[in-house]
Amino acid sequence: MRHAPMSNDFLAGALSNCQIVELPISCFQLTLKKLEIMDRRNFIKNTSLATAGITILNFPVFGKNAPSNKVVLAVMGVNSRGAYLAESFSKLENVEIAYICDVEDTAIANGLKPFASAARKPVVVRDIRQLVKKTDFDALVIAAPDHWHTPAAILGMSHGKHVYVEKPCGHDPNEGELIAAAMRKYGKQAQMGNQRRSMPNLIEAVRLVREEGIIGNTYFAKAWYANNRKSIGIGKKIPVPSTLDFELWQGPAPRRDYKDNLVHYNWHWFWNWGTGETCNNGTHEIDCCRWFLGTDFPTKVTSSGGRYAFKDDWETPDTQVASFEFGNNKSITWEGRSCNIFPVEGAGRGFIIYGDKGTLINLGNDDYKIVDTANKVVKEVKSDAKNDPTNPVSASGNLDFYHFSNFIKSIKDEAKLNSPVTEAYKSVLLCHLGNIAQRTGETLHCDATNGHILHNPAANKLWKREYEKGWDGDLGGLMEMQTGIWVD
Repeated sequence: MRHAPMSNDFLAGALSNCQIVELPISCFQLTLKKLEIMDRRNFIKNTSLATAGITILNFPVFGKNAPSNKVVLAVMGVNSRGAYLAESFSKLENVEIAYICDVEDTAIANGLKPFASAARKPVVVRDIRQLVKKTDFDALVIAAPDHWHTPAAILGMSHGKHVYVEKPCGHDPNEGELIAAAMRKYGKQAQMGNQRRSMPNLIEAVRLVREEGIIGNTYFAKAWYANNRKSIGIGKKIPVPSTLDFELWQGPAPRRDYKDNLVHYNWHWFWNWGTGETCNNGTHEIDCCRWFLGTDFPTKVTSSGGRYAFKDDWETPDTQVASFEFGNNKSITWEGRSCNIFPVEGAGRGFIIYGDKGTLINLGNDDYKIVDTANKVVKEVKSDAKNDPTNPVSASGNLDFYHFSNFIKSIKDEAKLNSPVTEAYKSVLLCHLGNIAQRTGETLHCDATNGHILHNPAANKLWKREYEKGWDGDLGGLMEMQTGIWVD
């Protein structure tokens, strides 16, 4: 059944003047309610019940002194990574999964499987627009396809939810800016799933490099990712399976025919829904390079590569070398090989940071080795976790729990986010710019203050996507991103 589309003010309304967006189920059209978003801590403080010392049951509130310390979550997209996220978050203390949201029957079954014996089984809500209206959960975890990441996150935050969103935090550069702007506007916690930012050994390594200067002045970083992905073949147009709501699966993306080689995972390799290996896996190590070097926005971006390994429907590169320059001081390169798993430095993924007094090597997990200018090992820290770059569910094992825990603690005011989208989008922007350079075949020159592409109309056409009519996600012009001043 085809769902009635949203009005063209779908996300624009969600970002206007701190108003709540109401989505009537009958027509899914937005109306603006003139009600301030009130966070739950203020609700408790401002009620006589709280003053009287009465505990409000089944109402999750936050803060060390709150009457309830439980955090209730909803998870969107539970076929693979999302099912893992739901189960993993549920294992954290005082965390409960109240809802799962998906549009495909097998995925829903996967998401429910870990909770077969749970005291409270998650309720299934297929439409994210209905889910965000519910008032009995605190945060939305998003692991849906890439084209849904920013629209779902903004819907969640505009309805008072904190957000944990898998990488990339945006299908294009414009969406990265929008999700960062929404976090600033709504004052909600919004973390991207680049979990290396929470790995304790890497946090210490960054301190050694950036604060103690253990390898001197850092000026170059190299990252890589390798896998052994197979051909996806030539898809056939077939009727949409009865188990899949393909209309809702496509959501804000322009409509394309259903093919038998698209769902579940292969959407990554189609530009209409996915963002290629650069954003899919390159995000992690490219982010680490930027983290260690202390850089923000590039001044020059180049890319070479293509779809070399097979002749099939795969649109994004399977082989790519992207380079990013930051003025005349620092640069980063990333090498991606989706279909040739030969390792670099003995690992399928990792990064190297070069300085004038030494080098730091990471082999894909919470590990590092530092050598001096004579290549003598100065310090080495190993990780017990197994690194498996071919694992689409959790390539870094239980180390992900550091990141999950950090998000929950931030909701409780017990910690600061390790990777807020206001910072994470800068790393994702590098990935997008690499893809744009690849798709246009041109060298990109960028504004060092915000990463915007300069003097290149063809490349700028890829800065933001088109949306399906009625699912308007174009929020350009609503805000002044660099100053944080919102302009209606």
